[in-house]
This record gives sequence, C-alpha cells and structure tokens, in this order.
Amino acid sequence: MKADRRWLLTAGLVAAGAAALLLVFASVGGALVASTLTAAEREQATALLAGRVVYVVLAALAAVGLAAAAAQTIHRRWIAAPAQLLERAQVLLATDVQRELSLPGASADVQALARTVNELARQRDQLKRDIAAEVAQASRGIEQERNRLAALMSELTQSVVVCNLDGRVLLYNNRARMQFRALSDTPALADGAELIGLGRSIYAVFERRLVAHALESLQARLQRGVPSPSAQFVTTTRSGQLLRAQMAPVRSAAAGAGHGAAPINGFVLMLDNITHDYERESARERLLHGLTEGSRGSMANLRAAVEMLEDDALEPAMRERFLAVVRDEAAAMTRRINELAAQSAQGLATRWPLEEMLGADLIQAAQRRIEAVTGLRTGSDGIDSVLWLKLDSFSLLQALAYLALRLRDEFGVNMVTLRLTPAADAQRAHLDLVWQGQAMSAETVMSWEMDPLSTGADTSSLTVRDVVQRHGGEFWFERERTRHQAFFRFLLPQAPAAAAGAEAGFAHSDSRPEYYDFDLFAATDGDAALHDRPLVELAYTVFDTETTGLDPAGGDQIIQIGAVRLVNGRVLKAEGFDQLVDPGRRIPEAGIPIHGITQDMVAGKPTIEQVLPAFQAYAADTVLVAHNAAFDMRFLQMQERRTGLRFEQPVLDTLLLSAVVHPNQESHRLEAIAERLDVTVIGRHTALGDALVTAEVFQKLIPLLAEKGIRTLGQAREAAQKTWYARLKY
Repeated sequence: MKADRRWLLTAGLVAAGAAALLLVFASVGGALVASTLTAAEREQATALLAGRVVYVVLAALAAVGLAAAAAQTIHRRWIAAPAQLLERAQVLLATDVQRELSLPGASADVQALARTVNELARQRDQLKRDIAAEVAQASRGIEQERNRLAALMSELTQSVVVCNLDGRVLLYNNRARMQFRALSDTPALADGAELIGLGRSIYAVFERRLVAHALESLQARLQRGVPSPSAQFVTTTRSGQLLRAQMAPVRSAAAGAGHGAAPINGFVLMLDNITHDYERESARERLLHGLTEGSRGSMANLRAAVEMLEDDALEPAMRERFLAVVRDEAAAMTRRINELAAQSAQGLATRWPLEEMLGADLIQAAQRRIEAVTGLRTGSDGIDSVLWLKLDSFSLLQALAYLALRLRDEFGVNMVTLRLTPAADAQRAHLDLVWQGQAMSAETVMSWEMDPLSTGADTSSLTVRDVVQRHGGEFWFERERTRHQAFFRFLLPQAPAAAAGAEAGFAHSDSRPEYYDFDLFAATDGDAALHDRPLVELAYTVFDTETTGLDPAGGDQIIQIGAVRLVNGRVLKAEGFDQLVDPGRRIPEAGIPIHGITQDMVAGKPTIEQVLPAFQAYAADTVLVAHNAAFDMRFLQMQERRTGLRFEQPVLDTLLLSAVVHPNQESHRLEAIAERLDVTVIGRHTALGDALVTAEVFQKLIPLLAEKGIRTLGQAREAAQKTWYARLKY
C-alpha cells in the first residue's frame, strides 16, 4: 500500500508538471503567433484557442496519467516483484521456513524465477533432512547419554544447579526449580522464575564473594592433587531461608589425565534448604537448656524441702511451709516447661552449620585474603599439615582480615604470621594471628571484638564475637615477652578423625560420570561491551502487555504482562512469566473482545506495584524485546513514579527490525511477519501468546539481520532507528 501511495503521488506531480509545462509552451507559442497576426485575426484565434485549450490540457493530463499507470505496472512487475522475491528468498535461505514462493501479478520471467527458487529450496530441504538423518544416526549414543542425564536429574531428591564461571545457570533439575520457588520473595507471581532459569545469574541467590571463596578452596585442593574435591558453605537468602550448598568443580575436558591442576570452567551446586531442620534442632537445644539450667534452682529447693520433710520431728506448721515450697517449685517447673515448648520453634541465633576443612587450606586462604585486603606481608609457622577443622571458613576469614587491617591502621604493623596447632584436649585447635610490636589494652581488645567486621568497602553485621560463638569457641589476646610477639588466639573445633580420610577415599575412584558431550560451558560474559556483543550471544526477555486502552498518558493501565526468555537461540517456554494485573479502574467494554480480559478476571489480582518488581527481576541482565516496543515501554515508563522502578536495559523492536530486513514488504504487523517467517500464531492478543509469537519471530530475524551485516546489538539498534516506523511516539 505504501508503494501504491508513493506512485499515485508521483503520478500526480508528473501530471501537474506536464500541465504547467504545456501551459507555458502554449503561452509562449501563442504570443509568437499573435505577433504575426492582425488585430481581427488575433481576436478570432484567441476565441478559438479559449474554446479548445481545456480539451488540450485534459488530453495532456490523460496521457500523463496513462504513462504513470504504465510506469507503476512496470515498477510492480519488473522492480518491486523481484525485490520482494529477493527478500522472501533470503528468508528461505537464512531460516528453516519451508514454503512455496508465490508472487501473483508478477511478470512471467519473475514467476519462473520464483519456481526455480522453490525447486532449489526443495532440494536444499531434502539435503538438510538427509544430513539430519545421518547426524541423528551418529548421535544416537550421545542422545542416550543426555536422556540418562535428564532422567537422573529429574529423579534426584536433591536440588542440582550447574553454572559456568560467570555464575550463569546452564542446567538445573525440577527439584531446584521448586527450591528456588520457595526462596522467592513473590512465589505466587513469578513462580521463582526471577531467581532461576537458563542463562540467569546464581548471584541473585548467593553472595558473589561466598561463591568465589568456595571456588578458591576447590582450586587449592586441585593444586594439591585431590582429583574430586568439594566445598561446602551455608548462607541465608534474601527471603530469610537457610541454604546449605555443596560445590563440586567442572574441569575442562582438555585437562585429560595429565598431571597438575586442571582448569575449572564451571561448578555444580547441590542445594539443601535446612531452615526447618535448623529451627527444629535449635528448638530442641533450647528446650534442653531450659530444662537443665533453668530448673537447676528449682531442683535444689525441692531437694532441700524433701530432706526437711523426712524429719519426723518437724512441727506441723513447718511441714506445711515445706510442702508449699514443693508445690510452688513444681508449678514453676511446669510453667517453665510449657513456656519453653511454646517457644521452641523460634530457634537459636548462636549456632551455625559448619564445614570440614583441612587446616593447611585455611591458612593458605587466610594469607591470600589478608594480603588482598590489607597489603601486609604474611607468613606461616607451626602449621599441622594433617589437622582438620570444623568451621565456617567465610566468616572466619572475614574476622582475620578485619583484625589484620586494624593492626596495620592503628599500630603500624607491616607483617602478620599465622600459626595453627592442636589444643591440649585434642578436640580443638589454636589458630593464632601473630605480629611483632607493642601490646594493647584489654579495653582495645574488647572494642575490636565487639565492632562490626569492616574491611574497606566490605562491611558485615557480624562481629569477632559472633564468629567465635558461631564456632562454639573462644577468643583472647596474649603477649610473648621473650619473643617480643603478641597474638590473637582463636580456639576452634577440630573435625572428626574420619574427615581426614574422606577426600582421599575418592581420589582413585572412576565412578564419577562425565556428561560433557554437549558444550554447556562455552558461553562467558567476557569483557566486551554490551553494545558490541553479537546478537546470537545475548539473552533476551521478550514481552508484551495488554492494557485498558491505547493512551498511557490519559490514564490507561496495564492489565496483563506476559514474557518469555530467549537464551542461546532457544525460546524457554517453560520459564514464562504470565500475570494478570488489577488496573484499579474499569476495563472498557470495547476492548474486551480484543484481549478477552474482563473485570472479574482482574478482581483481587496483584496491582502493578506488586507485579512490576517481579517482572523487573525476571528480566534482569537481559535485553528487552517487544513488537511495537515504543507502546509497551511507554506504559512501563508511566509507572516509574508509582513503583520507583526503571527499565534501563537495551530494547529491540521486531516491528523496526522487520522493516530493516524487509523494506519492500507492504505490512509489518505481527501477523504479517509471522506469516512471512512461517511462525504459527497461537493465543493472539494475550500477553503471553503475543510474547511467544514475538520471540519466535525475533529468533528468525537474527540470521536475516546477519545477512545484511547487522550482527551486534549496537548495529541492530542503529539500523532500527533509521526506519520510518521509529518516528512513532506514544
């Protein structure tokens, strides 16, 4: 239609120009002829021309119109038709679309060319099917391994998540999805999809430094020659859940069986939510503590009263007094037991699950941590190489770095030494932070022990005393006058003797399977700017909104948000986002036949202030994609003041990108693009349905953009902004 309008305008302009030119020629010619005639002849000629000039002009205009119509036909048959044929042939070439090219009204030569292209496409498709069959035959064994892995992962009762070194989720099982749903702040809205999904960051749940510390521990054990090391840590999530994680490295397949430490290119996390277990155990401990410590005085009073009651010579008045003591103390014990039982579910804050760690590994990690935070030189002395500890290494390293930093800043210490020796009771160990220099007062030690752990930009709510209590240990300051040294001493629990041989028991085991036949670990964030990243490497959130109307500035509101993620060229339909929204106003009757959402359907649903934070978390670290994105983004922008949320990531519009790859097509509506790209339209005018169609359309536009040399995000955005549709505003 746009081409027709352009041709009509051109024909009109040509006709007007020709008419004006004819008038000019007529005027000039008339003047020349009139100069040779007498006055009477001029009057007669003027009357004759006046009667026929209209017919001459109309004839000229008709001739010009016919010429323009002929030119339009020629353009449509010989210029536009080949251009449209080229664009549709490029679709067949760059995508898996299987359809016949048809151009009604085109010239016989163009139609013959279309038939030739169709035949070549059929041959190409047959060749692809033959190759696919050969590949399927050769890959049957690999597919069986993948199916076994999928079956194993689905049946595991433990949550398993596989990540690359950037913390991007590459694989997870259904148990993990259920686990993360329980951890979500808004499980009823996003079903946990804002926390877990392929390509999402595990750091939405775990602190980055905690994972980095566990990876350092794994690397240290690999360097020591342990082939199958693991690390454990416990953390609290932002929703208040207590999560225990066991981490195992995924080593590069290129490492083979060579000597030395193989590089780690990912890690496996096995997760357990131990919140309820921790609460139950804490409740039992608190109950026992109350029964033993709290009832000790009552038992003493009861014992004394019973001893007096055994005296037969006791006067009746005194006997009654001691019987009252027995009744009162028994009632007090009963009341105490009832109170403790009622409060047993509250838990204790002084106990923390601990991991088993080789003492030598702890010392090495502490030296690296202190040097990185303080810049001090470090040393070690008297390290027992076979001593195993049971500790929370993350918080303990925070405490050691904090103490070293304060020694440097307040006492000018330039070197510290770490010492680890078993204690006299053989169940605990001494960890000393030693330095040479002046002593400090007891008040200073107590102050440092009670202040929050702060190391530069990193600040924790924990104190040294909290860390010590977490380990059930002790902490004090000592001075060795003969050696002119001072030290802080931590008294820490040793691990059971069986732990020392636990890792070695796996050293020569070949039972651990390897499922690296498909490349899960190739993608990394890298250092490239997002603007220069290839489109095929990015993760996308493709979304759509349904609204009460078309005027966001006039008070229309969002009534549904639907979205799906596109990662590594795959539309992740199982990780969709679909949520109705209460707009806080009536839904116009005229719009209900279009989107199908009635007032009853949104009654009682979450408001936009509740839904938008969940959607923002779902779309984090991705590029937003929508069809006619200016419309949807305007509605999101209108909510910034109410919600305080801004969507600042890059946005791509399939409407504009379609105009880039198919400038000669008449329509860029979503249905027209889907029809050209052989995308099935299901659930049109529902937010999630439109998002799914848009995602598949965008997936097929990427190779078409590459055919035009548009391969990066920056190139795609720049090309889109040059199209005519980019001027539309809402």
